Amino acid sequence: MYIKEFEIRWSDVDANRHLRNSAYIDFMSHTRMSYFGSKGFGQQHLAEMNLGPVALYERMYYFKEAFPGKPLRVSLQLKGLSEKGTFFEFRHNFYNHKGRNLGRCEMLGAWIDLKERKLVPLPEEFYSFLDGIDKTDDFKILTKEDTRKNGQFPKDLE
Repeated sequence: MYIKEFEIRWSDVDANRHLRNSAYIDFMSHTRMSYFGSKGFGQQHLAEMNLGPVALYERMYYFKEAFPGKPLRVSLQLKGLSEKGTFFEFRHNFYNHKGRNLGRCEMLGAWIDLKERKLVPLPEEFYSFLDGIDKTDDFKILTKEDTRKNGQFPKDLE
């Protein structure tokens, strides 16, 4: 499992002096792109493939507070992938310096063609890379219905 470590900065903290909710999202995005880059699929390579990731939803669960002064570790696992790779789902867990799970986020995303601005299937090279990411125990092949559960993604969007 890929894990990225972060320092919680003053700018990551809210008025309650704990990690603000939007910082969790920032750390997740950075973790994903850090992993992609470490495997040769950084922003430049994605641009060459004319691909851009789009977050469709991010569902966050908070268990314990995170505070400045101690490192925060963020994991990355693949929870789902559609047959052609257009849709993906990642799970991120957040751990304190003692390994205690502070929170979890599940996010559903898709890939767009950066010129056409439409959802697209993945080139085989990138699909194989995504499919090779460490998977959750409940990993599944995503169907069209999975992308629309609980009204998360409007049915009229293709």
